[in-house]
Amino acid sequence: MADFQDCRAVIFDLMGTCTDWHSALLPAITSLPSLAPPLLITPSDLLLQWRLGFFEEIHSRFERGEDPEDIDVTHRRVLDRIIGEREGWSDGQRDVLVKGWHKQVGWPDSKPGIDRLRQKFDVVVLANGTTRLQLDVVRSSGLLFHSLFSSQLLGLTKPDPLIYHRAVSLLGLHPHQCVMVAAHAYDVRAAKAVGMKTIYIQRWTEDPDLNMSILRKEFDAFVDGRNTTSTGGGLISVADCLGA
Repeated sequence: MADFQDCRAVIFDLMGTCTDWHSALLPAITSLPSLAPPLLITPSDLLLQWRLGFFEEIHSRFERGEDPEDIDVTHRRVLDRIIGEREGWSDGQRDVLVKGWHKQVGWPDSKPGIDRLRQKFDVVVLANGTTRLQLDVVRSSGLLFHSLFSSQLLGLTKPDPLIYHRAVSLLGLHPHQCVMVAAHAYDVRAAKAVGMKTIYIQRWTEDPDLNMSILRKEFDAFVDGRNTTSTGGGLISVADCLGA
């Protein structure tokens, strides 16, 4: 376990790390009419493919040096690619699904864990996407942060090292005084590379193809965020690690 004694801020990724987007979107997708021809996957698997496709898109844009894109645009393009020209879901219904990403629920451990951390640290979000998306997500999930830093606001995209430096600078701190908490290995790896402390939290919806036994040894702390409750695991364990 790393020494977090000098840390003054906890910087969070948002979707997947703090919010359970899968549970929020599943009712919307299962309420839609059947597609013709039907997809040969379950609604749950469709959501997981949609999520993976989103990450492929933003990483490709980053590698090509392109500017950040409105996540709604990215989500719609990925959904259309998965669904194709099948009949059953109109443009309006697809747009409703895309807007569904704006209304999410926190994992059971998220609110109590964040509330504890707020008492001791600056607690902020640093996530790819628009500020509008972040405002909608934190309002619908009931999660309270001191500030929200979006890629749109900062004009940069994770995992660009400059976005982490800019967030740290806005807090008036040094990298070693900040902890990056995320359920995405690429995110915490980038934060570690600029000198931040790192905590990886395993969520069942994120990084499904990565070897967790390797990730357990890679960062300053590894937290199991699966099967959590409002009294233990996940961000509550993060608060325990940081002495909050």
